[in-house]
Amino acid sequence: MQIELAVVLAAGEGTRMRSGTAKVLHKVCGQTMLHHVVQSISAINPKSLKIVVGAHKESVEAHIKEIAPSAKTVFQKVRNGTGHATELALANESNAGSVLIMAGDIPLITGMTLVELFEVHQRSKSAATILTATVPDPTGYGRILRDEKGKITHIVEEKEADSATKAIDEINSGIYIFALGKLIEVIGKLERNNSQNELYLTDVIEHLVAANEPVSSYNIPDYVEILGVNDRAKLADCAAIMRDRINEQHMFNGVSIIDPTTTWIDRSVELSKDVTIFPGSALQGNTKVSENCVIGPRTTLVDCNVQAGAQIIESYAIESNIGENANVGPFSYLRSNTQLAANTKVGAYVEVKNSKIGADSKVPHLSYIGDAQIGTGTNIGAATVIVNFDGENKHETKIGNHVRVGSDSMLVAPVNIGDGAYTAAGSVVTEDVPAGALAVARGKQSNILGWVLRKRKGSKSAEAAKSAGASEK
Repeated sequence: MQIELAVVLAAGEGTRMRSGTAKVLHKVCGQTMLHHVVQSISAINPKSLKIVVGAHKESVEAHIKEIAPSAKTVFQKVRNGTGHATELALANESNAGSVLIMAGDIPLITGMTLVELFEVHQRSKSAATILTATVPDPTGYGRILRDEKGKITHIVEEKEADSATKAIDEINSGIYIFALGKLIEVIGKLERNNSQNELYLTDVIEHLVAANEPVSSYNIPDYVEILGVNDRAKLADCAAIMRDRINEQHMFNGVSIIDPTTTWIDRSVELSKDVTIFPGSALQGNTKVSENCVIGPRTTLVDCNVQAGAQIIESYAIESNIGENANVGPFSYLRSNTQLAANTKVGAYVEVKNSKIGADSKVPHLSYIGDAQIGTGTNIGAATVIVNFDGENKHETKIGNHVRVGSDSMLVAPVNIGDGAYTAAGSVVTEDVPAGALAVARGKQSNILGWVLRKRKGSKSAEAAKSAGASEK
């Protein structure tokens, strides 16, 4: 199945969004509304795709190059309505074939619905086929008017409708398929005789009917697909519907999602069977999660690759690779280019950045690992900090295999800790530690006897010390 041309109308100001971002660039489950629309259109395999741009032209065109590099853009400098935008898009087009026309702010439309609409259009051999919907609240939508035989006569926009017309519950979705030649014949006949002083694409239907051209419709079974976005509230509504769709599909494919209403998974995320996701989690971007992983609760993964059997609990990870059976969290922060090998542990309140941690190594708690390479079987004691920044430049630290770094150590980069070496707790290590050596880098302890009794007389500490037999001398 292939259609000659698809046109997406994406030139609107989107003033009700109250945003410095183009309306069609607002995201729903990780993708812009425009991206969702373009993906759905791919189901009917158009020979060519044109996208009409206007407001925020530069940013919209840049995005189009990313999501549909072969698409052509048409600039609507002055926004004179959907009819005018369509007329611009049809310039220099041949009369052959069919054209799909739809808005760029309908993110829930599915490719299957567009295929069904095209099939109806082909069977009916109509000049136009309109995707309609019967909705519980038609407010804001154009109404479909039919004659006594049920044939469509025209479409009336909400702002032009009288009370009787507003009571009609069959609405125009703003998605059409036209015979290209028939549309080109009548598009130039549109007039601005409406309250908006614009050229309405909907008026084309009346012109086709007047010319005795057949007009058909396909009433969509699930009207939520055609919900448009005009403000942030509608954006949130569409996002919730998309979230439920995505989660349901993953659950059908063998993923356990404990609370789908609080779990947000981008459309681009890949999940294998027997993954379990606990409440309050978000999986974003190009994240991939393999079999038998446990994610959450309250975990965010952005562009991460998680290998089989890993567990990530109450943590945040960006652009990280998490190895088989690794254990992360709670309250860990994995920053870009973190690479955890198999069976590693990154525990509570640990931050890792641009570092490789080898198989079976552990950073259990309260530590910072930055610009480091850690070997296999190594243990990093609590409250260890790799001091990787000298105020101007970052430096690398290398820690070997089966190293034991004592708690509260400071490793001042650049520094190398050899295989099997130890560092004493509380050390500030500024020089390389040879393999098998113990590094002790701290001042010798001295005890000043009687200090509390002399300097903190009358305190509870002094009372306790005196009861324990301490004296001032």
